[in-house]
Parts: sequence; structure tokens; C-alpha cells
Amino acid sequence: MIERRVIFIDISKQLLTVFDKQHRVVTRYSISSSVKGLGEQKDSNQTPRGLHIIRAKIGENLPIYSVFVARRPTGEIFSEKLRAQFPNRDWILTRILWLSGLEIGVNRLGTVDTMQRFIYIHGTADEDKIGVPNSHGCIRMHNRDIMMLYDCVSVGDSVLIQSSFSRTAA
Repeated sequence: MIERRVIFIDISKQLLTVFDKQHRVVTRYSISSSVKGLGEQKDSNQTPRGLHIIRAKIGENLPIYSVFVARRPTGEIFSEKLRAQFPNRDWILTRILWLSGLEIGVNRLGTVDTMQRFIYIHGTADEDKIGVPNSHGCIRMHNRDIMMLYDCVSVGDSVLIQSSFSRTAA
């Protein structure tokens, strides 16, 4: 029997927390969300809010720092030499947890579809920037951390992304 986990991503704290089915904290990781803030619109490069699920897990058994392009391993292992060779690449490394929104009109379907926006939780080449917003919309993690997270979650597990800051009406 699969034990369902819930992942809560707190954007204001740049923190990802994994809970078990009894709502106990399993583990916590520092993350990096979008440098452009929160938002759901296609091409916004913002991190989408709301309730999601893990749609797919990609990268099982690949070495740490494996490079992905369009969700496919390239066979490369990230290095500073490789970064210099491809300076404009958005480095998606080690493992991918591909997210799919569950809230129609908020993060699912139309111009706000998280899955069609290719929003992932993944490893990054910019590990020194974990803890501050720095991504193009995805949730970035230290490569060793994404390996551990990948091993403790399943396709179908819930992912809630929000900011702990309360919002007031203008």
C-alpha cells in the first residue's frame, strides 16, 4: 500500500515541508521559487499557487547532476565547463517531479495550466541561491535534497504552493 504524502511549499519562507498521512512532518528542505513571484499565467515565469499533484517522477536511478532537456536526460553531468558551453540553459538537474494543477481556472486548463507550463520540482546548478527566489517558475532544490525527496514521494501525492503572508483586499 502506498502511503500518501502531502508537500507544502511556503513561498514566503522558501521552504518545502513533507507531511505524512497523519499530518506529521517527515522532512523539510530549502527551495528557490520564481524570481518573478507568484502567478499562474502561461509565459509569466512565475510560480503557480494552489493545490497540485505530482503527475510524473523523472530521473529514477540517474547519477546526481544529470542534465535534462525537455524532461529527457541528455547523458551529460553538470559541470562549470558545461555551464560555460551553454550559458543560457535553464539547468534542470538530477530529478524532476512534474506538477499538475487541480484547481480549474486557477492552475488547471486554459492559460493557467501548471502541467502545460512545465512546472517542476527539480535540482539546480544554482545551489548557492537556494533559499531566495531565483527560478523561472519551477521549484528548485539542492541536488542531494531532490534525490531524497524523490525517493520519499509518489505520483499522485499532493503539493500545495502558497505564501504564508496573508493577503488583504485592496
